[in-house]
Amino acid sequence: MRKTITVVFILLFVSALVFAEAITEVHEPPTDLIGWGAQSVGGAGGRVIKVTNLNANGEGSFRAALEAEGPRIIVFEVGGVIDLEKKQIKVKNPYVTIAGQTAPSPGITIIRGGITFNTHDVIMQHIFFRMGDAGAEIGEGYEPEISTGANGNAYNIVVDHCSISWGVDENLSVSGKRGTGPENASRNVTFSYNFISEGLAWSVHSKQTMNHSMGTLVMDDCTNIAIIGNFYAHNYERNPWFKGNSSGIVVNNLIYDPGAWSIRLSWIPKEWKDLEEKPGSPIVSIVGNYEKEGPSTEVVAMVGSNYPENKEQGYLEDNVIYKIDGVTPGKVTDPSIPIVVLDEKPIWIDGLEVLPAEDVPEYVLKYSGARPAERDAVDRRLIEEFYSGTGKIINSQDEVGGYPVVEPTYRALDVPETGIEEWLQGYTLEVMGLK
Repeated sequence: MRKTITVVFILLFVSALVFAEAITEVHEPPTDLIGWGAQSVGGAGGRVIKVTNLNANGEGSFRAALEAEGPRIIVFEVGGVIDLEKKQIKVKNPYVTIAGQTAPSPGITIIRGGITFNTHDVIMQHIFFRMGDAGAEIGEGYEPEISTGANGNAYNIVVDHCSISWGVDENLSVSGKRGTGPENASRNVTFSYNFISEGLAWSVHSKQTMNHSMGTLVMDDCTNIAIIGNFYAHNYERNPWFKGNSSGIVVNNLIYDPGAWSIRLSWIPKEWKDLEEKPGSPIVSIVGNYEKEGPSTEVVAMVGSNYPENKEQGYLEDNVIYKIDGVTPGKVTDPSIPIVVLDEKPIWIDGLEVLPAEDVPEYVLKYSGARPAERDAVDRRLIEEFYSGTGKIINSQDEVGGYPVVEPTYRALDVPETGIEEWLQGYTLEVMGLK
């Protein structure tokens, strides 16, 4: 019996790869920045800073490059694992491009920590993040994630083609300062073509009364947030969740094995009880997303709100959901978690091309993630679990093999004085498997 199941899985997986080749003939690979965050200039025109070692800090380190002042393009002459030693990096200086595609094989993997962008004009691409619990104690304050800051200085930000797992808070989030207006919240942000997976459920988060396996939270008042082409896998909820007065789009994402919530539109009344003005519904267009339920799935619908009295609303078009067998349809919406479905898009990006939802799995699993041409063990496993209907929400990275161990690699970079964007594009095509 086991041999039969294995053969069937292999045939399904090979068939999916063959179909993915056909997909590329119709849909171009995603190599350009998109969404509102794409207006970011990053570090264009600035100096090039080379990361030359895998140290947590000090000269030649990734942290030092991020903390530097002035416009800067960060490139990597080293590949391997950077252990942040449970210390979140807080980026305060604007105009930075993080070009993870320049790292030699197998790329850069960040463990035991995350990054908060308390600044503007940031472009980050082609980095692995495997944050994890780091053996911390509950209440220690170790709750790593990749996020924008809540101080109002975070705008024009792109996180593109990264692989982000094992967050203790969210995996990848957008922050704001509730009730003080969009000028005091993150705005013009794009999360595109990332793997966002396996937020830790019952781990070291201070809120031990709830399962805290979370994908992406878009906080109250955050505006113009584009969530496009990502693979959300094994996150209990927030795949993503837009809260009060927020706005954005959720387009062509692949969602696998959510727990209690998939896409959620909702503000929480008790969080606004001390504020005079109450928020409006999030303004969101949800188009062309594909969901497959998994072993951990409890959710009854793809899109909903858990506060019917809020009368949350959103635009829905061409979203599909299947049970774990990948064949039986599920519910996109359900009367028990209702939203008001709008007739027209309340928000959109002019010229944005959208794939049919049925094409999303093959496209996203071929082109999203940090280094599609040479995936790490985690990303390969997640793809296999999607096709086989296996895996689950986890409490610790140790349940799925633990932190990666990678031998350091080095490669000298000959950075041109002009034409750096074209030079970087060559490395992008290489890690995407397009060169």
